[in-house]
Amino acid sequence: MLNIGKIEEGFVLDHIKAGKSMQIYRHLGLDKLDSTVAIIKNAKSKVMGKKDILKVECDINSLDLDVLAFIDHNITVNVIKDGKIIEKRSLVLPKEIRDVIRCHNPRCISSIEQELPQIFYLADEEREIYRCRYCDEKYSEGDVNLL
Repeated sequence: MLNIGKIEEGFVLDHIKAGKSMQIYRHLGLDKLDSTVAIIKNAKSKVMGKKDILKVECDINSLDLDVLAFIDHNITVNVIKDGKIIEKRSLVLPKEIRDVIRCHNPRCISSIEQELPQIFYLADEEREIYRCRYCDEKYSEGDVNLL
């Protein structure tokens, strides 16, 4: 049995699709924090079969929910204070994301002008489609262009 200690202040990301925890780790910038981070991969789940879990001991306001929701909006965010869950946050797809994904259209102004922010807007919430703000190119998950 694996035993990982409790955290006093931070968050636990639960119900992460199996195999996505390292991507979330990088995009939340957890590698740059001087904090305790526990990554649990392929944990057994009654609902999902397998899931990943991230436990992070840090300031609870340091979490970028937009990046997290873009990667997987089905994740449950448990906010921990004084060693107890004080809040469970559900994620919703952000209307706009900046500097998370890159436009793969070589004619897009953001490909030519490197200092421009990469901005995508939610074009179709039901089908989870994002489009580039500059050229309207559709982003698809198969285009692994995460920044």
